[in-house]
This record gives sequence, C-alpha cells and structure tokens, in this order.
Amino acid sequence: MTTSGPGWVRRFHPAPDAGSRLVCFPHAGGAASFFFPVSRLLAPHADVLAIQYPGRQDRRHEPCAESVDELADALTAELLPWCDRPVTFFGHSMGALLAFEVARRLERRGTTLHGLCVSGRRAPSLSREAGIHLRGDEALLDHIARLSGTDSRVLGDPELLHLVLPAIRADYKAVETYAYADGPPLHCPVLVLTGDDDPQVTPEEAKAWAGHTDGEYELRVFPGGHFYLNSLVTEVTGAVREYLA
Repeated sequence: MTTSGPGWVRRFHPAPDAGSRLVCFPHAGGAASFFFPVSRLLAPHADVLAIQYPGRQDRRHEPCAESVDELADALTAELLPWCDRPVTFFGHSMGALLAFEVARRLERRGTTLHGLCVSGRRAPSLSREAGIHLRGDEALLDHIARLSGTDSRVLGDPELLHLVLPAIRADYKAVETYAYADGPPLHCPVLVLTGDDDPQVTPEEAKAWAGHTDGEYELRVFPGGHFYLNSLVTEVTGAVREYLA
C-alpha cells in the first residue's frame, strides 16, 4: 500500500500501468479501507485510489473537517497531480456529494473527469431537514446503527466509539450544513447507483442527478438499503468496471 502527501490518498493495489484511475470517496464516518474490496477487485485493470479524511484511523490525531467546501478545496489540490490519465470518481453517500464538488472545482481548472459514479446519495440540489449532527451520542449512534453501515463490534465497544464518534459527528455536520451553489452542469457522464430500500434516497431524488450533467446519465438500482454495496460488492464493482470501460 502507498500513501500520498499528508495522508489523503491510499493505494491498496497500485496499478501504475493501468489506462484509467478510480478515486473513491467514503461515506460519513467512513475511511479509505471501506474501498479495499473494490480496489482488490479492480486491480490491475484500474489504478484505484481511496481517500482518507482527517480525524480517523491513522489520521485520528488531525482535526476533522466540518464542511464539504473545506474538504473539497483540499482534495482538489491533492488530486490534480493524479489527473495524468482518465480519472473517474466513485463516492458513496457523503462521498458522492464530495466527489461532485471536487469534480466541479476540477472543471473550473480545466480538467474534466472521465466519469462520476455516485452511490447512496440524493442529488446535490436537493436537501432534507435532519439535524442529526446536533443530536446526543445515543441518538446519533441509533441512526448509524439503523443504516447498518458500521461494524457492530465498533458500536458495542465504548473505547472504539470514543475514537470514531467525533469523525462521524463532524462528517454529518459537513453534509447537513452543505449549501448547494447553482452553477453549470458537469460535462462528464454520471452513473447513479442506489439501493431499492434506502431510506436516505428516494427514486426521484436519485433521478435528479440527471440535472447535474450535460453528459450521459444512467441510474442503476440494486436490492438493499443504504449500504447495499456491503453485500453486493462484486456486483457493484462489476458495474463500476463496465462504466470505466
């Protein structure tokens, strides 16, 4: 595995000779390791990078970012040198929103993605009232547990919870205080992936991504909830591989 710069990028299975690159953005509270199975399945066909946000795992001593703009600005500068070949972004949940914002910033600098794959997230222009980051620890953990995306061993271990809760809360604050700024659509094609039983995304909210690109748009629905890809990693990775091709 290799890292880059201050620790933003992980390459679990480096493929320097691959013709394309896939950059993966984790969900709220997530870490780069969430995409280890995706990297393993795609190597060596694509050079897969996974983003490690500050405030978790080996970056746990760094302060968490509390806004999408802060993360997007930092990642745009970090990822520009990696755009030396066709690059596709793949983001799940909060990662989808962040991938979109980094893609916008790259286009303003003259770099258009090969594609944007977004999963488990409504279109950026749509918002919901939530305030989850303002809830107490128990209410926040109850919400996380119902989404079935956090290892039950973590939820049952007070010491581990003490380590991960600040990152989860900061990420939810970043997402829930995000304010979409109107602007031109992306020029790259957009692939939207969603679970058919995801409480976080309705079919209409998923379809609204079509309004954020003037390129091709495709929606693919998988069985499952918000973290449908945990049990369908082979199928989801297959869809991403087709998209890269």
